Amino acid sequence: MIRRRHIRSYHTMADINIANLVDVVLVLLIIFMISAPLLQSGIEIDLPKTTAAAIEEEAEGVVITVDKKGGVYINDVFSNPTNFEERLKAEMVSKNTGSVYVRGDSAVAYGAVIDIIGRMKEMGIEAIGLVTGHEEGGRK
Repeated sequence: MIRRRHIRSYHTMADINIANLVDVVLVLLIIFMISAPLLQSGIEIDLPKTTAAAIEEEAEGVVITVDKKGGVYINDVFSNPTNFEERLKAEMVSKNTGSVYVRGDSAVAYGAVIDIIGRMKEMGIEAIGLVTGHEEGGRK
C-alpha cells in the first residue's frame, strides 16, 4: 500500500478577526464606567445637605476634604497635620489660586472643620468656601 503524503497548504487570510478586539473594547468600557465616578472625587464623604441655593458658576481652587475619621486631604492627597500649612501654601502656588473649598463629611466633628478653617485664616486665606450637597424637598 502506498501511502500518500499529505501536503499542507496555507492560505493568506484577508479578513481581520474582530471578535478579540471587540472583547478588549468592551472590557475597557466596563473598567472606565466603574472607575469614572471614583475619579471625580477621590475621597468619598457624605456631604451635609442643605436647601440653600447652589452657586451655578464654575469655580477653581484647592479642595480640602475632611473625612469622617478626621483625616485631612489636600486635593485628594492625605496631609499630615504638622505640615498642613506648608502643603496648602505649595498647592495654592502651584494652582495659582487664592480660593480654598472645604468638603467636610457630615459625621465629622464640627471642631475639626473649624480648626482647619482657623488655620487657613491664620495663613491669610480669605476666600474659603464650604461645599455642601443639595437636599431635595426641604427639611423634614
